[in-house]
Amino acid sequence: MERAPALQSLLLVLQLRMVVCASLRFSVKEEQEPGTLAGSLSLRFPPPYQLLNQDYLWMDRSTGSLYTTERVLDREALCPEETGAQECILLHNAIVGPHEDLIQFPVIIEDINDNGPVFENNDIHLNVSEDAPLGAALFLDVQARDRDAGHNGKLRYDLPSAAGVFSLAVDEEDFMTLVVQAPLDRETKDEYRMALVVSDCGLQPLSATATLIVTVIDVNDNCPRFSSDSPRQVTVSRDSARNAVVARVRATDPDSGPNAAIIYSLHSTVSERAKGLFSIDRQTGDIRLQGSFHDSEQEVVLKASASGPQCAPRHTQVVILVLPKTKAESKTRIKVRFIAEHRNQTVVIPENQPPTVLALLEVEGDGRVKGSSLAIRGHVPFTLSPQNGKYLLSTSQPLDFETQSKHHISVVAEGPDVVPALHVIDVLVSDVNDNVPRFLQTHYQLEVEENKPPAAALITLSASDADSGNNGRVSYRLEETGAFSIDPASGVLSASASLDREQQASYQLTVFAKDCGSPELESHAAILVRVLDQNDNPPLFLSQHFIFFISENDPQFALVGKVGVTDPDEGVNGDTEMYVANHSGPFVVDNLRGALHTTASLDREACDHYELHLLARDNGHPTSLTSSAKVTIFVEDINDNRPKVLRPNNNFTCLAVSPATATGTMVTKIYATDEDSGLNSEITYTVVDQDLKRRSTPFHVEPTSGNITLARRLLVGDLGMHHLLVMVSDAGKPAPLHATVWVNLLVNESAAPCQLDRPPSWSGPPDRIYQTPSRSRICEVSAGRSAQLTLMLGAGMMVASLFLLLVTMAVYLKHRRNQKQKKKCQDAENKIPLRIKDKCENN
Repeated sequence: MERAPALQSLLLVLQLRMVVCASLRFSVKEEQEPGTLAGSLSLRFPPPYQLLNQDYLWMDRSTGSLYTTERVLDREALCPEETGAQECILLHNAIVGPHEDLIQFPVIIEDINDNGPVFENNDIHLNVSEDAPLGAALFLDVQARDRDAGHNGKLRYDLPSAAGVFSLAVDEEDFMTLVVQAPLDRETKDEYRMALVVSDCGLQPLSATATLIVTVIDVNDNCPRFSSDSPRQVTVSRDSARNAVVARVRATDPDSGPNAAIIYSLHSTVSERAKGLFSIDRQTGDIRLQGSFHDSEQEVVLKASASGPQCAPRHTQVVILVLPKTKAESKTRIKVRFIAEHRNQTVVIPENQPPTVLALLEVEGDGRVKGSSLAIRGHVPFTLSPQNGKYLLSTSQPLDFETQSKHHISVVAEGPDVVPALHVIDVLVSDVNDNVPRFLQTHYQLEVEENKPPAAALITLSASDADSGNNGRVSYRLEETGAFSIDPASGVLSASASLDREQQASYQLTVFAKDCGSPELESHAAILVRVLDQNDNPPLFLSQHFIFFISENDPQFALVGKVGVTDPDEGVNGDTEMYVANHSGPFVVDNLRGALHTTASLDREACDHYELHLLARDNGHPTSLTSSAKVTIFVEDINDNRPKVLRPNNNFTCLAVSPATATGTMVTKIYATDEDSGLNSEITYTVVDQDLKRRSTPFHVEPTSGNITLARRLLVGDLGMHHLLVMVSDAGKPAPLHATVWVNLLVNESAAPCQLDRPPSWSGPPDRIYQTPSRSRICEVSAGRSAQLTLMLGAGMMVASLFLLLVTMAVYLKHRRNQKQKKKCQDAENKIPLRIKDKCENN
């Protein structure tokens, strides 16, 4: 039983120590320099101090201060499983105090933004069908990781180079979808490469970029079409060998894969005779000779069809001219001598040339060829002009490479006795740089958040050039360099420096697209870049310390002064609100006018100055920013307090003066105060004369000190009572305030105390009496009445003492009687009946 109190005390001490240690927490940012202060135990425990484990922190044994060591505090390495948590805690043990008590306390390693986001793959592939509707959402199964915590580890994604075709949607759980914003056409563009940028939300954001490659999957949205270079008219010799290819039709389908499969056939309207003569290859479109011609057959018309999956057939017509059999005795041929540039029997001519002579043609053979002539079969932009038995082959109009780059000219030699001869001349049109690069749009508008890391892709610009080769190869440049740069080859526009909206809110850029032809052709597009605001500027007070002066007793809501605040951000980020941080003073901020007002009338005598702290907070997102300023308000005094006479404390006071008093002796002194300050509290003393004809007083009042001295030697005529009405005045502006007091002096040989039954009468103007001191009549109480009062007070005290003594004795006797009764009940417990026992217990 004796150990119980000691054990309870020990448990109580341990519990208290646990409470103290539970509230003892230190925090330090990770990766701090060695010697950085993390906290001190001196606020809770007495010295000396000893830290048991000093891997990351060491402790000063005399002060208890904790400092970082050379070993770096890396939060992500110390708490790898809690990287996403808010707190990384290291427990430390220390011995403190003269009794060497063991305590344990946590040290929180605070996160800094030292890890940037990381994508698992630098290239992200995604497929989308070209018939995807607008608003279709494609799930992006990709997320970046950031080992930091809190805002430093919170990620946001951006797709700056989508060019209006795609947008990025991110929900609260960071699941991303790519949303289709514009119609897709695989035949126009089958792949999009965009920069997917991820940034953390740290104060100095870190970012990473991955390439999002979106492949447009083909759907069967195009049908076959016959190309313009498919033959419309061909010739075949009547004695041509069977299975010989006489023509080839070509159809194209912009789709890909199975969707681009083409099947060729002869139309159902083709006669059975024509089908017996010719066949068409279902895969290649080759038309072959299958039968023999009748002597009367000069021309065969074939209608070829091309069909694809789920497409209606398209048709083209081929006219086959049947030439007579070659006579053995007549050998006719067409001789070609090229005039224009040619390569491998092919004429090469630049596009856009005026009508130009290409070649000189001549029919060679025996004498019967003299009656022959040359003609061009089909509708082609070429002509033959006779020239002294020969023919000049010329262009009939300028050729356009972009419309048709190759032409086949079928020249036929015909005559009455000549077996027709056919010669095909190929003309290749060479490209000329006659097309300027063209942007998809002439004006672009971008919105870019300020403070984004540089080098992040903003948009990919694209210009197309209908020319070929170097004439169609495009490079990009900006008119001016500075905050932006563009990749000459890809057209990716990026910021070369972090943008600050407060420095410049928008940029007007001009980007040029230039081909590599000769001469070079160039076009341009305008880009308007709007910089979106971030809440990166705290409110700024016009001064860090405002000093104001205000007069006391000004009315409620009086203006104290202007306390303007500015915030260079825009929108809600720049909307600020001021308020008083400490509410000890009667002041309020008028945010509409940027002013400080009083909420009550001020009294300088109660408080002569106020120290305030103003806080300004913006309404920014995601977090608001604040700043503070100090305000000192001095309350200026006005003369609102009359002087107060402290001595004499009433008008009944009387002082006896001996006739033998020497001249210049200070008889008494008037004491007065004024609660105002400055001139308002400077007091002067003046004797007020109520009767200018009365005898002159031998007493003099010093105006500044209030000392009353004997101005001259007392005479027989000076014996008796002297009443001095002294006016006490301050020096306040615009008008001084006054108080008056009677100083009663009795010149008498007797040294007995004097007293007045009533104050002296005043016969002067009533407005000269400004204040009457307290009416407690100390001097008028006679000696007899004083003795009677003393006797009565003593008798009362004796009666009270006697009453208290009687009460005490009664209480004591009752207590003794109860003790005896309880003892008697205990002795008779086993002898008395139960009812009596209960009665005793009840007593």
